[in-house]
Amino acid sequence: MQLPPDASERGQPALVSVILPVHNAQQWLDECLMSVLKQDFEGTMELSVFNDASKDQSMTIIEKWKMNLEDSGIPVVIGGHDSPSPRGVGYSKNQAIIQSTGSYLCFLDSVFTSHGPTVIMPTWFCSRAWFFHVGPFDEGGKGVPEDLLFFYEHLRKGGGVFRVDHSLLLYRYHLYAATHSVLEMTIWTHRVHFLEEQALPGWESFTIWNAGKQGRRLYRSLSAASRRKVVAFCDVDENKIKKGFYCHEDSQERPKPQVPILHFRAAQPPFVICVKLDLTGGEFEDNLKSLHLQEGRDFIHFS
Repeated sequence: MQLPPDASERGQPALVSVILPVHNAQQWLDECLMSVLKQDFEGTMELSVFNDASKDQSMTIIEKWKMNLEDSGIPVVIGGHDSPSPRGVGYSKNQAIIQSTGSYLCFLDSVFTSHGPTVIMPTWFCSRAWFFHVGPFDEGGKGVPEDLLFFYEHLRKGGGVFRVDHSLLLYRYHLYAATHSVLEMTIWTHRVHFLEEQALPGWESFTIWNAGKQGRRLYRSLSAASRRKVVAFCDVDENKIKKGFYCHEDSQERPKPQVPILHFRAAQPPFVICVKLDLTGGEFEDNLKSLHLQEGRDFIHFS
């Protein structure tokens, strides 16, 4: 386990380090830091804050809270820089981790209150040893989905994902959130590449579940080799099914590929599912369940 050089001067390392990158977050910091204070975790915990060139009153607020937190037994480690421009979320998280001591890392953002995740992913909670095994967050700065890239590397190295049956995390979107700097196309491109890298090589053919906009977009985004593996689209929309096929008009192939559109009960797994959950009143979920398929082997969720 890697620890910062001055860790020995701070006594015993904490069991959990709460990692908090901050940039111009004065509007949300009080609520954020209150959530740290109100945690019911019974082990040792510290807060590691890294200020990424904030120009507002963020540091004043953090210093105010430092005494309250430490009086409650939560040591606070503060680092940062005052350069003209921020270095980005990935850099700030990495620096906050370097200056922390905990055996486990709990990632907290100044714009959401941390009650724990519903799907426990390594970008929310992981061991220090696993973090350094997977590697640091990408430090490309604005526009880089550092969480997604770390998560994919986590999966490449054999990591898993765990789900709990409670609502444990509240996320707040706001106008200045770093997530808005990441283009939707950037996220889409990374997702398609990971699908082609990790899932599709093991399948000789597959069906795209959704003959609508998202399914067709996925088909067009695939490499030529992956498109040739698509044997059909499937759907429940009778109008799409009656049409009979989807023609890839932008294809350079002659004749242009025409992919059959089938009812989902007539289609063959494995499926790449491009239907979002919880949007059909349970109809899609019931249809999928009725096929008695095994996730990971017979289908994967893309949306």
